[in-house]
Amino acid sequence: MDNIPNTFLTRASDILGDTTWGLSGSNIVKVFNDYAYDFDVEIPHSIYPFDAPNKRSALLDNLKVFEPELQYKIIRELCKHPKLPQPVAEDINNLKIQLIARYSSVFGNVVDTTLNQPLVEEVKSFLSDFPTSEAVYLTALTKFNNNVFERNLLDDLRLSLELLLKEVFGNEKSLENQVPSIGQFISSKGGSKHFSNMFRTLVDYYTKYQNAFVKHNDAVVEEEVEFIFEMTSSFMKHLIKMHHKG
Repeated sequence: MDNIPNTFLTRASDILGDTTWGLSGSNIVKVFNDYAYDFDVEIPHSIYPFDAPNKRSALLDNLKVFEPELQYKIIRELCKHPKLPQPVAEDINNLKIQLIARYSSVFGNVVDTTLNQPLVEEVKSFLSDFPTSEAVYLTALTKFNNNVFERNLLDDLRLSLELLLKEVFGNEKSLENQVPSIGQFISSKGGSKHFSNMFRTLVDYYTKYQNAFVKHNDAVVEEEVEFIFEMTSSFMKHLIKMHHKG
């Protein structure tokens, strides 16, 4: 793929130019004039009011004259524009996530230097035997690498761990209800009583931390996300290694 489909550009323009939660017409003109100046591009709608049926159409027309990598950059930056009504609408957050999930590998600048990369790579290799958990874990990794530090990244990490435990234990229990089984599982694989108790306690605290964010819709802190990501990865690594011990 070397371009962003028109259907996606149209949908992005509809969301970012929405009357209720999108940018105003004057802000759309201002921001695109800035991009046009920075990248030496002629845009069709450089003054407001513009000669277009509505601001969504004007946004789309302006967006189309940029190269795909700049379209990616513009949409991503508009999703966090300071002039958006606060709190930012869920549709805009979802747009940013879809943009990154679909096109970051082609047009994004993926940076993953902060995570413990040997640990992450090891977990990715282990998860190939657990595809449902793997898919969610990789989604979380894409969000982290693209600085999408939002609560649904934590939701993805929690779900990936929950799905792994369901496959390992052969049940459909929620993460909270797996905690007692974790201790028994570790003991059955030869783990010491102290390690078993510690592991179970850490997972218990992990679920309580996650539930606090779900219930209160709190904003997440970048440093905490990094810690939770590596903790989740460590849990998964050791659970899979013990699972394969037979």
